[in-house]
Amino acid sequence: MEKQTLGEIASRKLMDMIQEKGYGAGDKLPTEAELVEYLGVGRNTVREALRILMSRNIVTIRQGSGTFISEKNGVADDPLGFSMIDDRRKLTEDLIQVRVMLEPPIAALAAQNAELSEIAELEQILAELEALIEAREDYAEKDSQFHAKIAGCSHNLVMTNLIPVITDGVRVFADSVQETEYEQTLTSHRRIFEAIRDRRPVEAQQAMYFHLMYNENRYKGETTNK
Repeated sequence: MEKQTLGEIASRKLMDMIQEKGYGAGDKLPTEAELVEYLGVGRNTVREALRILMSRNIVTIRQGSGTFISEKNGVADDPLGFSMIDDRRKLTEDLIQVRVMLEPPIAALAAQNAELSEIAELEQILAELEALIEAREDYAEKDSQFHAKIAGCSHNLVMTNLIPVITDGVRVFADSVQETEYEQTLTSHRRIFEAIRDRRPVEAQQAMYFHLMYNENRYKGETTNK
């Protein structure tokens, strides 16, 4: 068995600490000096441990601010190897199909389980998304953030780790359509949010389903007319 470095051992202890103390995405970790004391190792070992966790998308280091739990939940940047798939049309169609399977029930769970603070965060993301749409600017990244936040609001650990499927699905779709849809996107996202905010799981599920089916039909219409 290959011998582990001090940094690897420290990174494992750090992971134990993160889990035991219940740190979540966006939470700030103790300072480097506090981690030195907690782990009983030197600064260089703490830095190596943090670099290991950063490479695994578990923590993110912000210069001048500190170390925080990553929003990526320890999931690789391309966990399903989408970047290696050449047939972008087939990938787009299949991702939409998978999103239709996953996201409507996720929206229903979000309507049931979202905390008030999470609904406030979702509303802020929606406001930023709507501002981009109104200005006719690229909103794909904010759109991804909106859908990822809904998955987080579901409070289902497995669903949360499926966020890359959802966010990549949004990005791939945005890159694949010929024309950006503004008005329907504005209406459908507002409808989804209001159903989640008002604790109406059935309506949230239906709103998400209609939103995704509209996108699927639009994409198929474009590709058919090529």
